[in-house]
Amino acid sequence: MGKAALQLYSVREAAEKDFLGTVQKVADMGYDAIQFAGYFNTPAHELKSVLDEKGITVAGSHIMLDAFKGEQLIETFKYNREIGNNLLIVPGIAPHYRDSEDAWKRTAEEFNKIGQACKKEGFTFAYHNHNFEFEKFGDTTGFDLLFGNSDPDLVKIELDCYWATFADLDPLDLINQYGNRIVSLHLKDMTVENGKKRSIEIGSGSLDIASLLDVGTKNDVKWFIIEQEQFDGDPMESSKVNIENLKTLMNK
Repeated sequence: MGKAALQLYSVREAAEKDFLGTVQKVADMGYDAIQFAGYFNTPAHELKSVLDEKGITVAGSHIMLDAFKGEQLIETFKYNREIGNNLLIVPGIAPHYRDSEDAWKRTAEEFNKIGQACKKEGFTFAYHNHNFEFEKFGDTTGFDLLFGNSDPDLVKIELDCYWATFADLDPLDLINQYGNRIVSLHLKDMTVENGKKRSIEIGSGSLDIASLLDVGTKNDVKWFIIEQEQFDGDPMESSKVNIENLKTLMNK
């Protein structure tokens, strides 16, 4: 079975106040790895020192599309190589990249080029979905246009199971459809309050997390990553509950 990680966006306020201290606390919770969403101007060698000290690895970095261009791409490679990360993920794209069937196809072409550049430097390139990717364009979706028109060897998938469910799709079907092209699953549970869907701690909602772990494992998914965005209390406490409940399911 793959390993458990936390997308640090889940505890972004704590990370902004004390980035390295938050990394240490997340490691102490029992996560196998951390996925980053920014480094808060922390030198790579300082971050790597803390990761090594705590014995925790990196499960990818969320990096905005602009950082894959020109000189920024060189810096992206340099920083992530130094912290021991080889998975680079675009966490979302602006409307003009996705507002038509042609736009999605152009984005797929651009992703192929980025993926090729990443592969040449020893990195894996992936894209993380929300729910807008499942908007229909005729009889297809943006998600299928993007991945149907990009090279499976160059452009991988970080499937956010919550957002797929939010869009009324079954993430189990998507995992089976795309197979080992999926390098990681983003997991959070879902509840409905006042008619609106929202994220909640693992084990407190309606998603069949056990089945997602099972099907993900059968398709060789490497990372099972907690990413919760809405909280009733302290996000750090929720992150602790999430890893405890996730590890319980993983060890069954």
